[in-house]
Amino acid sequence: QVQLVESGGGMVQAGGSLRLSCAASGSTFSINARGWYRQAPGKQRELVASITSSGATDYADSVKGRFTISRDNTEDTVYLQMNSLKPEDTALYSCAARGKLSGMWLYWGQGTQVTVSS
Repeated sequence: QVQLVESGGGMVQAGGSLRLSCAASGSTFSINARGWYRQAPGKQRELVASITSSGATDYADSVKGRFTISRDNTEDTVYLQMNSLKPEDTALYSCAARGKLSGMWLYWGQGTQVTVSS
């Protein structure tokens, strides 16, 4: 099992920045990617950014050039730096971990709310 704990959400004005953190513990050897999902009320959950064990990153088109996913040297903590925030970025952000064997996003954090005011 892998436990994920997010922090760093909050409220910010449009154009501002926030940094989210996701700390992993437990059987982290069993995962090969970390990601950030978000879900706004009435909308489907979407994968915002991901980073693999080899360091490859991927972003949703809606956040390219504004958000950056990174990790610390131990790879236990993943960050999402969000710049130039827009009201449409308002959502519950959850970090996730992908299992090596299944290729599925198996583990989830509790989520942290990001609210961007206009």
